[in-house]
Amino acid sequence: MTDLHTHTVFSDGKNTPEQMVLSAIGKGVTTYGISDHSYTPFDQSYCMRPENYAVYKAEIEELKEKYKNEIDLRCGIELDYYSHKPDIKFDYTIGSVHYVKAENVYIPVDFTKETLENAVNEYFGGDFFSLIEKYYENVADVVNKTKCDIIGHFDLITKFNEGKALFDESDKRYKDAYKTAADALLKTGVPFEINFGAISRGYRKTPYPSKEIFSYLKKNGAEFILSSDGHSAENICYGFDTFKGEL
Repeated sequence: MTDLHTHTVFSDGKNTPEQMVLSAIGKGVTTYGISDHSYTPFDQSYCMRPENYAVYKAEIEELKEKYKNEIDLRCGIELDYYSHKPDIKFDYTIGSVHYVKAENVYIPVDFTKETLENAVNEYFGGDFFSLIEKYYENVADVVNKTKCDIIGHFDLITKFNEGKALFDESDKRYKDAYKTAADALLKTGVPFEINFGAISRGYRKTPYPSKEIFSYLKKNGAEFILSSDGHSAENICYGFDTFKGEL
């Protein structure tokens, strides 16, 4: 059992790296990775500072040695599309898009529903699909930009869209946007994560990507990795048991 997308107090997680490792061991995880958020200078509320990268890596390297007989521990990083690339080399990188840029403003797509609604009205003329198209343009380029090993939460733009709260995912413009991004990423051969983070935090009832997008990716040869996107020790491997039969 493997979980490579988790967060600690080094970014926006609730537990220390050691607490997370001990929880992973207790859950029977064989390969476990910590992947705290890289630095975004325009939004420092959730991420590591560059001066903490070395401290972060050193602490996890110590834990690797301490628990080497109990778990295969990896030190990763979740690199945002607009992040500065760290000078330090990590074991792996998750490439994610958390923002859309409009008029030199970075709009977080996973902060609140109201943030998205206000941004659409202020920067996209009230057209939600224009924001979506811009988001998927970034997603299409995320492997090229971040050189990642795993593609993070492909359709994060749907975080607040349960019950079509913001837009209709069956709309042709939405489908065309995600398919264009998916087709570009499929050519890279980089695996997509199936991410349970929004379920564990109460925002969605299904993982990223949606069942429709998952089917499209799978039909076209994508590879997948399960990710909890756990921000607390109890959420490591969250949802994995319920999803196994669908892969």
